[in-house]
Amino acid sequence: METRNAAIVSRRTLLAAGLGAALIPARGFAVGAEPNKIVLQAPGGRTVEVWHWLPTGKRRGTMTFSHGAASAPWKYAKLMGPLAAAGYEIFAPLHVDSTDHPRTKDFPGFASWKARIEDMRVVSAAISAPRFIAAGHSYGGLMALTQGGAQAMMPEGLKGAQRDPRVTAVVAFSPPGIMPGLISAEGYAKLAVPALIQTGDQDVPIGGTDPAGWRAHLAAYEAAAPGGDRYALVLAGVDHYFGGEICRALPGPPQSAQLEQASALADLFLQAYFAKDARARRALDLRLADTGPVRLARK
Repeated sequence: METRNAAIVSRRTLLAAGLGAALIPARGFAVGAEPNKIVLQAPGGRTVEVWHWLPTGKRRGTMTFSHGAASAPWKYAKLMGPLAAAGYEIFAPLHVDSTDHPRTKDFPGFASWKARIEDMRVVSAAISAPRFIAAGHSYGGLMALTQGGAQAMMPEGLKGAQRDPRVTAVVAFSPPGIMPGLISAEGYAKLAVPALIQTGDQDVPIGGTDPAGWRAHLAAYEAAAPGGDRYALVLAGVDHYFGGEICRALPGPPQSAQLEQASALADLFLQAYFAKDARARRALDLRLADTGPVRLARK
């Protein structure tokens, strides 16, 4: 894709594409152990605060997590808790586009995308594990996919690869569809590692009028080359926020059972492809289904 800014992307654009949270306060921690906080330094001396969940079960690996536009790591407690309980150590930076970030107004448009790439680079540099998982939701799902090889727009003034060579699996919850000037089908086709890409059949972008608009969130799955162990998970009745369980507070009803399903299948996928457990892979493939409340496809 082109290496300079082709358009100005505002927070409203990101939200309308289903990439983050509206300006609604967080609910706070709900499940699992509360994380501690690590402070890192990005280029130019910018401070990056990182929420750090330690595994509360048998350790299985390390994960980075990138939140949705305008959201924050602690607004994903109901997702981070089960993953930490499954044995994953999680590092989740607070990105500058968060409405909870003190400098959010200093990073308009694509400046936030550049800062997100910088954030994940400094987090990666702080991780000693020889390999790890990249995960994210919405805008953060795009971030995770680029860590796994997908090629988005490279911001002006930033050099180097977007792919992190130590990322060996990706879990992307409701990543964006094709966004001209940011990510194309050709860019998504460069995804180079096994990935689980999730959406719900109520996950229609804000302001969208097409009831099948949720399918756009599977663009990375559709574009990826066959034979690379990519999975598409579609949950019936699920919206972009699991009814307010993640990313932003909503009046509900909460889709907690479906969030548990998503967490469990993400864990099974990671056992299969991060831990390389053949039994877990067989169990995951037994869940393949093109109809029903939990639809799972593989290519």
